[in-house]
Amino acid sequence: MPPDFIYFDLGNVVFFFDRERAFRQMAEASGVDAARVRDAVMDGGLQQALERGDIGWGEFHAEFSRRTGTRPDPGRLARATSDMFDLNVAMLPVIAACNRAGIPLGILSNTCDPHWRFLASGDYGIVPGTFREIVLSHEVRMAKPDRGIYEFAASRAGVEPARIFFCDDLTEHVAAARAAGWDAELFTAAHVLTDQLTRRGLPLGL
Repeated sequence: MPPDFIYFDLGNVVFFFDRERAFRQMAEASGVDAARVRDAVMDGGLQQALERGDIGWGEFHAEFSRRTGTRPDPGRLARATSDMFDLNVAMLPVIAACNRAGIPLGILSNTCDPHWRFLASGDYGIVPGTFREIVLSHEVRMAKPDRGIYEFAASRAGVEPARIFFCDDLTEHVAAARAAGWDAELFTAAHVLTDQLTRRGLPLGL
């Protein structure tokens, strides 16, 4: 039987992202080199804390400033870190076909407030309105692969965990979803996802 609900990861599924591009842009905004930006953001879990909602953008900006010895404009820095996404155009027919089939869709993503605001600004059109449920790590204060975020997302979907299909580009997130009782697959390409859904009784006509 086809799934009753489908969750997609956001990064490298619906959108591609280039973190190195973000580091270069943040370097330009702050006046230091990209390697120093990378160390400031990634070492010690600063980006992870932002994505988990443990800190807000103001706290991130203050700590980034301390680590780099700079004081960039907060808005410019937020734009620099967020303008790293490109729509995975190959996913648009898949999403449209799921909508035609009447299968409700959701987003389950580890992301932070600046990134989500950038994506949901309306420039792409696909988010947020295409998806019935949107579960973001920084909002729910949990992150994949924590079991709790899958349980929360299942309750939002309103169906049994076994009736949820999920795809993610990281194997540990797929494994955690399966451990929570979901039907999950590693995302590699839109045409592979189409085949996976077809085998589950959801012919998309693609």
